[in-house]
Amino acid sequence: MSRPVLALVLLVIFYAVAFGLRTWQHLRATGSTGFHGLSGRPGSVEWLGGVLFGVGIILSLAAALGEAAGWLTGLWEPGPASVVLGVMITLGGIAATYMAQVSMGDAWRIGVQEEERTRFVTAGPFAVVRNPIFSCMLLSTAGFVVLLPNCLSVASFASLLIAVELQVRFVEEPYLLRKHGQSYRDYASRVGRFVPGLG
Repeated sequence: MSRPVLALVLLVIFYAVAFGLRTWQHLRATGSTGFHGLSGRPGSVEWLGGVLFGVGIILSLAAALGEAAGWLTGLWEPGPASVVLGVMITLGGIAATYMAQVSMGDAWRIGVQEEERTRFVTAGPFAVVRNPIFSCMLLSTAGFVVLLPNCLSVASFASLLIAVELQVRFVEEPYLLRKHGQSYRDYASRVGRFVPGLG
């Protein structure tokens, strides 16, 4: 299997697990998919975060398909050690993303509905970082760049990173502050945003 095809297979697994499997499990358990769509009015910072997330997904698929088809070349040729490292990081990120999603239980969702008040999860990986799902998704994407270093994979990582920052800072955290007040403030003061001890 060529490196671009391997990268494409890993991407399909990643998106199938992170979105398909978790959504199916949540639907069976709660009757809801957990999808709430884009936040904010078109053109707002919140809306831009959601759009950039979608752009990042499309760019990642284009990065793998482009190299597999031969119309896109890499920025450099990864050696065997880099390929193994990229695969390991990506698979580790996929597994960690799923475990973080499962740890949310019925509070898991994608996007925010203002009238909804979900259970405030602070246990498991949420005791280490406030946004472990996003942290692990970015880890998977970083592994993908190591495995398939081309301009589109780098752009995909950048797009997802900006999207996550916008989503967390302008949608998730303000929502949690409104819903949980001082409890969330205290939690945020002792638990890092994406990395333990930072933010």
